[in-house]
Amino acid sequence: MIKYETIKTFNDLEMLVYNYVMKNKQTVIYMTVRELADAVHVSASTVIRFCKKAGFEGFSEFKVCFRMYLKKEETQKTEEDLQELQDYFQKAETESFQNNLNEIAAVVKSAKRVIFIGLGTSGILGKYGARCFSNEGKYSQYIEDPFLPISEEMGESVVIALSVSGETEQIIQMVNRFRQNNCRIISITNRNSTTLAKMSDYNLSYYVMEHDKGNHINTTTQIPVLYLIEAIGRRL
Repeated sequence: MIKYETIKTFNDLEMLVYNYVMKNKQTVIYMTVRELADAVHVSASTVIRFCKKAGFEGFSEFKVCFRMYLKKEETQKTEEDLQELQDYFQKAETESFQNNLNEIAAVVKSAKRVIFIGLGTSGILGKYGARCFSNEGKYSQYIEDPFLPISEEMGESVVIALSVSGETEQIIQMVNRFRQNNCRIISITNRNSTTLAKMSDYNLSYYVMEHDKGNHINTTTQIPVLYLIEAIGRRL
């Protein structure tokens, strides 16, 4: 909304206003000039000057245009999200993708036992996957404890490892222990170039925009993962 060339002309006080507006988008549109000035600890005239430099007659016009900008931005974001999922499902309809699903489903169907692993959101989906497969007649379980000892009794299992990044240390360590007990590994990751994908016998990657916020918080869409779990489940 505000061009880079304009931002460069802001003085220190005007830049304070700009930074506050960008960090508090949904709040600013309901504030008065005085409320915004008090929040930023500048004068009302500084706020007005900021608005005029940005190309508006005053704060009222700025708020109207800013509200329209936010609405348009939200609409574009939703359209982008939908386009991303549409692109994914178009890829999922291809013959090679469906053949890959059929092959993996056959491996799962012939396994003595099926074990899901994952942490955080992937862990929640692991629980869902175990229930989904069990509903289809293939009893499956989810292991929540990443430090659970892997015994020989778990040998020859099929392990389905879920991880957006494919680099979660605890999951990689678990997969390594399962491999030592002759388990086959199926991983579902966002990319096939990850450590987990390379360690697996089979990998399903969905390639969507990743949203990693740090501190183990990842808000990447998991709709493709749900589809993959259910698609395999239906084939059982």
